[in-house]
Amino acid sequence: MNAGTPHEAILALLETYFEGLYQADSALLASVFHPRAQYVNTAPGDERILTLLEYQHLLDQRVSPASNGEPRHQRVISIETTANTMAFAKVQMSMLSRDYTDFLTLIREQNQWRIIAKVFHYQPTPQGD
Repeated sequence: MNAGTPHEAILALLETYFEGLYQADSALLASVFHPRAQYVNTAPGDERILTLLEYQHLLDQRVSPASNGEPRHQRVISIETTANTMAFAKVQMSMLSRDYTDFLTLIREQNQWRIIAKVFHYQPTPQGD
């Protein structure tokens, strides 16, 4: 994830992130997360904070949206970078009958961008979408 400008590199990382979520592929997602990353769910009644390993275990038990034939909907709302060492991305994805908004904090180490924190919220997808 170190090609081109920081913005291009982060967009490539986010594409891998979206694909990993859609496939429920913990190994693919591990490639974009920092080993000490935090996973923070802020949805009322489902709040939790997990390590990357705990998050991978959760993913490994999930039936992927891809295997269920769900359509893949995602978008990058914004990307902000500072000093080419840290970045913030706001993204949205719909899957598993939920609409997710993720705030992703990234850091750049050894010429590679990685997600150090995933803080997100979800709500049920409105019927008809």
